[in-house]
Amino acid sequence: MAVAMSSRCPGLYCGRIMVNGSVEGECGVCPRGERASLDKVCQRCTEAPELYDWLYLGFMAMLPLVLHWFFIEWYSGKKSSSALLQHITAMLECSVSAVVTLLVIEPVGMLSIRSCRVQMLSDWYTMLYNPSPDYVNTLHCTQEAVYPLYTIVLIYYAFCLVLMMLLRPLLVKKIACGLGKSDRFKSIYAALYFFPILTVLQAVGGGLLYYAFPYIILVLSLVTLAVYMSASEIQSFKHLVAKKKRLVVLFSHWLLHAYGIISISRLDMLEQDLPLLALVPGPALFYIVTAKFTEPSRILSEGGNGH
Repeated sequence: MAVAMSSRCPGLYCGRIMVNGSVEGECGVCPRGERASLDKVCQRCTEAPELYDWLYLGFMAMLPLVLHWFFIEWYSGKKSSSALLQHITAMLECSVSAVVTLLVIEPVGMLSIRSCRVQMLSDWYTMLYNPSPDYVNTLHCTQEAVYPLYTIVLIYYAFCLVLMMLLRPLLVKKIACGLGKSDRFKSIYAALYFFPILTVLQAVGGGLLYYAFPYIILVLSLVTLAVYMSASEIQSFKHLVAKKKRLVVLFSHWLLHAYGIISISRLDMLEQDLPLLALVPGPALFYIVTAKFTEPSRILSEGGNGH
């Protein structure tokens, strides 16, 4: 129901509550799960998230899992047999947390969510757009205009942290016998650092990440793949297939490449966007083909010979 122009609420996110088909009350913040329409009436978020929204949530859900795997690998040691089981446990923790998070978000008990569409960057930072109609008093209309994309990530991180504290210490104490007492829990200590960092990152930069995450995925996956192949001295296909772990790392990066490409294209036009996935193996192939030309020892030897 439209509101007369003379009674329109100021600001971008202030609205009036609709009760039994009629607009009532003064201008103010809309209840959780609603946002102000163009007519400044609080309307319930009923739309399903777009593919891009799900890809964003997937990216934010992958961050703690990737960090878990990195620190488990970093602190477990090359000869530790506990690393694989810890990797599986970390995946289980994040997977269960994701399912539980979806179940507690409206509609409760269902693996689906209803959302308000993201229209612009300011939707993520409504606290910066509280109007002052008389230039003296501020009308506070801070709300989650991107419901539930902002809070669902924070809820997911909370469940991840709780499950990790319940499961991982017992597991590590049982299986990480090859490590010292001070080393076996370091991957857990690392998580106690990066979870607050991820929480602040979502709270402060969630809107920026929403628009930038496809490019972040592509850049980081390309850089980390190049660093890994260089550190592992992979200069040919023979070196690449020599160890199964190298193939796992390669395919993991290829999945990230594909994820970034799909996120950028959003698959709006399948006929044009799907062929872009053929670019996924490109960086690895380019590295292997050109690695022999950038070998430091070869460059030094040629420089010493005056070539």
